[in-house]
Amino acid sequence: MRLIRLVTAGVTTLLLTVATAVLTGTPATAAVWSSSDRWGTWSSGGYTIYNNIWGSGYGTQTISANSPGNWWVRADHPNTGGIKSYPNATRHIGRKVSELGPVTSSFDVTVPTSGVAFTTAYDIWTTDHAHEIMLWMNRYGPVGPLGGFETTATVGGHTWDIYRGSNGHNQVYSFIRTANTDTGTVDVTAVAQWIRAQGWFGDVTIGDVQLGYEITSAAGGRDFVTNAFSVTG
Repeated sequence: MRLIRLVTAGVTTLLLTVATAVLTGTPATAAVWSSSDRWGTWSSGGYTIYNNIWGSGYGTQTISANSPGNWWVRADHPNTGGIKSYPNATRHIGRKVSELGPVTSSFDVTVPTSGVAFTTAYDIWTTDHAHEIMLWMNRYGPVGPLGGFETTATVGGHTWDIYRGSNGHNQVYSFIRTANTDTGTVDVTAVAQWIRAQGWFGDVTIGDVQLGYEITSAAGGRDFVTNAFSVTG
């Protein structure tokens, strides 16, 4: 999974909220950009879109975009274990937790709900990649978080079951929403401050904020559509 580009205080933020028609799970208009390359990327308006097929045993995946706020993936990954990809949109922040100010993100997605294994998740990284915050907004199929259960808490505008562990490279904090949602707003600053208050990390620098689909399986080809997405700060 990879990351998002944000804002610095005092600089006007470009908001990318897109009203694009969705028909049978995919946008009705032709894409501005498209790629089937494993590492295909496209940058626009301070955001970067990543195809990001980083796992093993993957199938095919094509990512297309009209804008950073409106993009979609056609994925056909076999019904086997292990994460195959994390296509996402990224914006960079680059500020310490104590200096974040109000950072929020809004999203609206259309996703398959059967015959798949995936989560729609934010992935928020510190700049040294020592800490990774995952916010699972919805999940379908046999997928689960890394680490052990810590607590249930309401923070950042949502109620989560919270897990903490390590993947051998970095610490991972998984916030699993207690009920699936396809649309909403997350208070990124509140989540980061809550983790700091637990003593799990110090006054770290938050780097990239991402929203994407962590896909384990989507056999036969399925569509994952980001209807709208923005990060503000």
